[in-house]
Amino acid sequence: MQVEVQNSSGLTTGEVRRRHILLKAMVVGILAGARASGFRWALEFAELGRDFLVQHCPDWWGLPVALLLGAGGGGLGVWLVRRFAPHAAGSGIPQVKSILLREAEPEWRRLLPVKFVGGVLAIGGGLSLGREGPTVQMGAATGHMISEWFRVKQGEGERRALISAGAGAGLAAAFNAPLSGLVFVLEELHGNFTPVVFVAAFLASISSDVVARLLMGELPVFHLAGIVAPGVASLPWAALLGVAAGGFGVLFNRCLLTTIDLRERLLRWPPLAVGAVVGAYVGLVGWTVPGLAGSGGALVQTALAGKLALSVLPLFVIARFSLTMVSYGAGAAGGIFAPLLVLGALGGLWFGSGVQTVVSTPQLTPAVFCVLGMGAMFTAIVRAPLTGIVLMLELTGVYDFMLPLLVSCLAAYGVAEALGNTPIYEALRERSLQKLADHGPTN
Repeated sequence: MQVEVQNSSGLTTGEVRRRHILLKAMVVGILAGARASGFRWALEFAELGRDFLVQHCPDWWGLPVALLLGAGGGGLGVWLVRRFAPHAAGSGIPQVKSILLREAEPEWRRLLPVKFVGGVLAIGGGLSLGREGPTVQMGAATGHMISEWFRVKQGEGERRALISAGAGAGLAAAFNAPLSGLVFVLEELHGNFTPVVFVAAFLASISSDVVARLLMGELPVFHLAGIVAPGVASLPWAALLGVAAGGFGVLFNRCLLTTIDLRERLLRWPPLAVGAVVGAYVGLVGWTVPGLAGSGGALVQTALAGKLALSVLPLFVIARFSLTMVSYGAGAAGGIFAPLLVLGALGGLWFGSGVQTVVSTPQLTPAVFCVLGMGAMFTAIVRAPLTGIVLMLELTGVYDFMLPLLVSCLAAYGVAEALGNTPIYEALRERSLQKLADHGPTN
């Protein structure tokens, strides 16, 4: 008699051996890649339109337009989420983890349109949020949608494998990073390796990446023109940067949770008012210092190109930190992937400028530490070092950064673990479960 072995991810031996998941995983990847590309295009169009309107208005119209766009985008984005799909708030990655752990039921019919439109409104309006978390959640919802289309029975491991594959496909399409999508599923969402999840996530990530490259181009997200890869001499500095990033990442996590708690306790305003006030504040800051508002991708590229004045880096770090706190705390559909990478890049550039005053070596330029800072910040906040390392290699397309990235990311991981801080997505998931237990489900 054959015995079905149940493993930690809920997949039996028979389910692991199934091969018909391959076609479904590819369909998930294709649709997730198309949706991620559409989301990326819509956000780029919205952000370019916002910047054009603000910068080309007469002097006395620039500020009112920035405030109006920020308040309108933020207010409508938050209202839409709270009114029609509360589970679409934030990045969505904690919600995906809850679904995979069977703590919540998946739902895609309302989530997909609300996450897409709400994200475009909020991020396009200037809130300092990222598109990557929403793309992951929409990818996971796409996996659930495909499982229903193919009539996969509820409760079977195959459905959860397709949801996982969709999440990985979303990340792969967001960053043109198929390996990162796969590693993220195994390291962050599941925490273990099973053949069916590996194969499904692998196929979906590749399919999604191919679609995204066909629609949005094949270049890496960040360009490192003229940067010489660091050698062994950079390792002590990489470790020191990792230690600093580890402490900063813990501060980021605690401040983010505190901001959400304060907003819920002190601001009993309607969602439209909360989003409008936050959006107006972000619009004011973005008008005062162009480039600070929004997802921040252009700001990272400016830092990598060495076009930021070193004297303004402390101000930029503080400003982006505060903008991220209030933007995420508002409850709009947007993630922290991009904001934490911006903080890592700015902090790394700041650190690298200090190193350059001590050690005059062509390989130890401040731009080098931008890359190391992004990987270290991601590791400290998310606590997924392998994903952080692979992600930075794929984002930059420069694989010579491997060794210093290993050192900086592992140092950041060690500091965050030593301080006993809970990874941000895990903390947000636990917080949502506690809130649900205290107050029950809300619509």
